[in-house]
Amino acid sequence: MDLPSNSNIKIQKSDSVDEIIIPSSKGSSMRYFMAAFLIFWLGGWAMGFGSAFAEIMSGEGGAFLVFWLGGWTIGGAFAIYFLHTLLRTPLPEKLLLENASLTYDSGIPPFTMHFGFQTPAQQWKRMFPKRIQRCFTENEVSTIKLRETDSGNRLTIDSGTSRIELASGATEVEREWLHGYISVKYSEQTFHG
Repeated sequence: MDLPSNSNIKIQKSDSVDEIIIPSSKGSSMRYFMAAFLIFWLGGWAMGFGSAFAEIMSGEGGAFLVFWLGGWTIGGAFAIYFLHTLLRTPLPEKLLLENASLTYDSGIPPFTMHFGFQTPAQQWKRMFPKRIQRCFTENEVSTIKLRETDSGNRLTIDSGTSRIELASGATEVEREWLHGYISVKYSEQTFHG
């Protein structure tokens, strides 16, 4: 089964194992402007932190300054984590198609801003995605589905009570191809033959 034309997906084969590598999307260039702003903000944050800390250590700072410094420290820690999220190197998604299991690594996508009708929890999950590394069993692989939604198709596998989305960095055509490729690879003849 040939890849769609102009696809960035790579397939590496060794023995009976196929490794499918799905490169991450490029992400938004807005992240570099946000990172530049945070770097300057953290410079001001460090000066404010140093000034308040020195005042507290000299015995001149009161209870308000101690509480303010606590909040300032938490805000600075979040800003540093957010800066790391903006600038970290993305890792591609990987699928390892073994004979009786499918191993999945979601990789780390680049930071992107998502606008639309989402709850704050959904927005947070999309801004700070968790890396998923799973090994799906024969029964779980049989639940693979290409689902049509208002915003395009989704390729999913059910694992227990979780529904894992695969190939989020791929195009719709690539997800359709991947669904067909995995379905053929894990047909009944492959599992039981």
